[in-house]
Amino acid sequence: MGIVKRIGTPLSKCATRVMLLGCGELGKEVIIALQRLGCEVIGVDRYAAAPGMQVAHRSHVVTMTDGAALRAVIEKEKPQLVVPEIEAIATATLVEIERGGVAGHFPEFIPTARAAQLTMNREGIRRLAAEELGLPTSPYKFADSLAELQAAIDGNADGGIGYPCVVKPVMSSSGKGQSLLKSAADVQQAWDYSQAAGRVGAGRVIVEGFIDFDYEITQLTVRAVGASGEVETFFCDPIGHVQVNGDYVESWQPMAMTPSALQKSREIARAVTGNLGGRGIFGVELFVKGDAVWFSEVSPRPHDTGLVTLATQRLSEFELHARAILGLPVDTSLRRPGASAVIYGGLEEKGIAFEGVADALQVPESDLRLFGKPESFRKRRMGVAVANADTTDEARTRAKLAASRVKPVKG
Repeated sequence: MGIVKRIGTPLSKCATRVMLLGCGELGKEVIIALQRLGCEVIGVDRYAAAPGMQVAHRSHVVTMTDGAALRAVIEKEKPQLVVPEIEAIATATLVEIERGGVAGHFPEFIPTARAAQLTMNREGIRRLAAEELGLPTSPYKFADSLAELQAAIDGNADGGIGYPCVVKPVMSSSGKGQSLLKSAADVQQAWDYSQAAGRVGAGRVIVEGFIDFDYEITQLTVRAVGASGEVETFFCDPIGHVQVNGDYVESWQPMAMTPSALQKSREIARAVTGNLGGRGIFGVELFVKGDAVWFSEVSPRPHDTGLVTLATQRLSEFELHARAILGLPVDTSLRRPGASAVIYGGLEEKGIAFEGVADALQVPESDLRLFGKPESFRKRRMGVAVANADTTDEARTRAKLAASRVKPVKG
């Protein structure tokens, strides 16, 4: 299909129809951004009343890893654009449809079906980055059993990863199934956790050597049509973040970096996203120590740490994604330093309520996003606080204070 030449009227014959595969909090913001630009948006997710479904023009509940179910909903809706928003999708089916269409209809996948397939699997993207592109990464090996995991750590003639190391399912996100191993005593538990928490069930793991980094960043990278009329690469200011057990809990922008580290980060981000191709925003995760930079992971969609851009940039990462998808001009400029802090559910309950919202918004230059997820878990992200200030340190203080004042309670 290529770049959208005109935008029609939603719910009419000339509508510009976009399908979101995944309707979590990030997808919800993308849907809103697309609707503000006049698109008709169809939400698809594995459970009813997901946040994005609450704002989409219409929605469907399907098993996202069921290729036949995905094919059927794409054939029914015939969207011009299909935008994967989560990892756990039947990506092989997307590749098939991208190549051969469905019932004579050829939707465009954002950024590409290949990008969705490669980045869903840590093995695919790690081999691309390290072995094809020659980018610096942590040492790594793959294992399909407990014995293979132990051998990968201990090594043989070619040496092992050693301790400390990190074990992750090749198919997971948000830290699910991830463990830091400090000794042989941790191996069995790490293996069991990886098999229980992977996004698509038990299977292969990656074991990575631990990098003694100073900090980690997300380099939001946008592939969008520039003034030249061709797809160009644009960068947002780097985002610093704190992760606990692999899951983001706090982020801020801009992250202070040396000029050399910033340049290397963007060179790595440009190389990876250029190879993946297409249009849209990518969240490139990197480890930094002094001027040294290592590639970690990439998401071909808005990144959870990028929720901070709701407060910091003239156009949030969601608005940038929507513009890039449609072939419209983008502006990655920073408006004001800011930070975000996660609000966890704190309890296992359906239909929870939130107290303390007014108190939270008393914090200067603060704002909230309560996602509207229908069910709360203790460590499920149910909202986020964002705040601005003259410095990122002050913004972080404000964001964490605002988040702490929001109290999830039984509905």
